[in-house]
Amino acid sequence: MSAASTKNEMVLIVDDDPSVTTSLALLLKQAGYRSQSAATPAQALERLAGGTFHLVIQDMNFSRKTTGEEGMDLLKRIKAVRPQLPVVLLTAWGSIQLAVEGMRAGASDFVTKPWTNQQILQSVQTAVGLAAASSKQKDRLPTREELDALYDFGEIKGRDARILRVLDVIGRVSTTDASVLITGDSGTGKELIAAAIHRNSRRRNAPFVKVNLGGIPSSLFESEMFGHVRGAFTDAKQDRKGRFELANGGTIFLDEIGDLDASSQVKLLRVLQDRTYEVLGSSVTRTVDVRVVAATNRNVTEMVEQGGFREDLLYRLNLIAVHLPALRERPSDIPLLARHFAENIASVYRMQAIEITDGALNWMRTLAWPGNIRQLKHLIERAVLVSGKLVLDTDDFRLPLEMEAGDKGRDTLPEVGCMTIDDMEKAMILKTLEHYDGNISRVAEALGLSRPALYRRFEKYGIKV
Repeated sequence: MSAASTKNEMVLIVDDDPSVTTSLALLLKQAGYRSQSAATPAQALERLAGGTFHLVIQDMNFSRKTTGEEGMDLLKRIKAVRPQLPVVLLTAWGSIQLAVEGMRAGASDFVTKPWTNQQILQSVQTAVGLAAASSKQKDRLPTREELDALYDFGEIKGRDARILRVLDVIGRVSTTDASVLITGDSGTGKELIAAAIHRNSRRRNAPFVKVNLGGIPSSLFESEMFGHVRGAFTDAKQDRKGRFELANGGTIFLDEIGDLDASSQVKLLRVLQDRTYEVLGSSVTRTVDVRVVAATNRNVTEMVEQGGFREDLLYRLNLIAVHLPALRERPSDIPLLARHFAENIASVYRMQAIEITDGALNWMRTLAWPGNIRQLKHLIERAVLVSGKLVLDTDDFRLPLEMEAGDKGRDTLPEVGCMTIDDMEKAMILKTLEHYDGNISRVAEALGLSRPALYRRFEKYGIKV
């Protein structure tokens, strides 16, 4: 994507190496940015006090010291006087932890040395764009009509203030290349939000590639994500493009990011860090231009604290963080969603228009909806098919809901002593596989497991899928 600027923003470059400031100034000028340079922290603060700047690019060392203390001190002093000014840090790959500390202190991004022109320009464009998007935030929350006039949110239903805040944020940041991390319970619509970000971006005419990371075993991660050449491994009978190559120029949606194991996290970090990768079985380094949107129903911040998720990867993924509310937190949207699903179901099954009574809609607003929007959709579809009616009342929904609860609550355990826990687990996995015709995603969801955890049980019990 083009990184050219149309507003002639001013960038302050802080580095004690004249070759660095000169080359960055030339690169920025060619992309439409103006710039000034400073060789020391004191000079940088003097420049900031006397002019208007939209971004700072700063090194982390200004003397023979390589600890980064000078850079951290400068960053903190800049944030103290200009808290909204975006700062991009320059650091070595071996100093990633230092960059993470900088992100904690308020830096917008970090670029590792040696960098490419594309890396620098994309980081600058994203940071400036996010700052501009933040400045557009209104004192009041936009109405649904105002949002629909500005963005394409046709696939997302809802008028509750919580969902309007989400739409306002993703609308403003969609035109940037900022990475977005979408969190929320299962069934809240994370994939719809990711698709909306892509649809409203400058990459809308390029590919939108969805990847369910929970369904990729760690042994196949490189092949799936980066591709392989013929002969790279025993079953590699022909060249295959990876997901990143398929998404080049567009957006890649990394679903279930919290399920990645440690080794896969390192491999993903590298491609997100410098936008380069190697196809499995090839030594040629390739570059990729993608916008990254990730999603998870897990608390990745807690995972970082417990050592289950890399902090530097988290900072690469959540330049913008969006949390989707559970359906029970937006009850005013339940009637709107219910009518929408009823209309779609009638269309799919070629039925006459289906109506839901006000009493049934009010009753729905009192339910907990642990499965969120997905559960609501399935309940309405089940009620339509079971009742065969065109006007659905409360009782038409109670029956399928009670059947579902009854199935969950019925005691079907075997006699004590006749089976071990492992026997029971294997039997339940086999039964669920048969029930869902081998659909791994639905089996994992039904069993309350991540896909990697389910695959580990396949190996443990010798289950062939």
